[in-house]
Amino acid sequence: MSDTSVLNPIVLKQFLLDSGVDVAGDLDVELISGGKSNLTFGVSDGVSKWVVRRPPTGGLTPSAHDMNREWAVTKGLQGTAVPVAATVAIDTDGSVLGAPCTVVEFVDGQVIRTREDVEVFDDNAVEANVGALVDTLAALHAVDYNAVGLGEFGRPDGFAARQVKLWARQWGIVKTRELADIERLITALNDRLPTSARNGIVHGDFRCDNTIVAADDPGKVLAVVDWEMSTLGDTLTDVALMCVYRRPVFDRVLGFSAAWTSDRYPSADDLASRYAEVAGVDLGDWPFYLGLANLKLGVIAEGIAHRALAGAGDSENAKAAEVTGEFIAEGLRQVAG
Repeated sequence: MSDTSVLNPIVLKQFLLDSGVDVAGDLDVELISGGKSNLTFGVSDGVSKWVVRRPPTGGLTPSAHDMNREWAVTKGLQGTAVPVAATVAIDTDGSVLGAPCTVVEFVDGQVIRTREDVEVFDDNAVEANVGALVDTLAALHAVDYNAVGLGEFGRPDGFAARQVKLWARQWGIVKTRELADIERLITALNDRLPTSARNGIVHGDFRCDNTIVAADDPGKVLAVVDWEMSTLGDTLTDVALMCVYRRPVFDRVLGFSAAWTSDRYPSADDLASRYAEVAGVDLGDWPFYLGLANLKLGVIAEGIAHRALAGAGDSENAKAAEVTGEFIAEGLRQVAG
């Protein structure tokens, strides 16, 4: 089954009409991205454009592809300092479109995804992009989540401890072999859980390619996207993950040379320092957060391989498991330091 065949344009058109959306004609559906995370489709009636997202077709892990979560936070952030696409419609349980789906307005800009994408910029443009990314993440974490109707979006108290348990549990679901260092890292993280936290809305997957920037200005973020991992919790987990994504080994998870791993961007330490200055916060037990981020990425790499072996996604994705051990080893190094 092709990725585009899982989204029926005739059914989608009727769904939009039933949701009060003006549709000028038949819909053209094009896959934008898919395989490793949620499937993303560009949809057009020749006049208007939308983006539809739905989970992958197989090999799912609990909570990792929650479209209702993505919808709730995107809707809640409308009108805040955090740029997001305008929300249009949602099929909450998949009873209409065959799987839970969100529909938002198309944001016309550029995504800095690959190494080639970032190489076209001069140093000033890269610096402007970094500044905009850090400012946007700090703005997200500063949002009063109760004031925007997201008070029930998550349970921020005890978030770090639950994250360790979550990713340990995910490992049990997606592992393709045994890896003793996983247990050592989980134990080490549990032994140094933070005693306090600055809670806020956590994106859960923040880096340059999960934003859309202006076509003529990489220093202007038009929308933050890919909210399926978002929740309420310790905002330093977001910062640490953004920093650990900078590791070159992350290219082997993605299967291509990513913009965010390019040495054109600042180091992880520099990014963390910039965020702390902009947000006006202390980084607390920073090695714990780096250890947790490495655990998360190690399990995510394994999950990509798991889905590939289950027949959902390119068989080449099975190689992602090769880097799981590298993330776990780095996590152990951080928490032992």
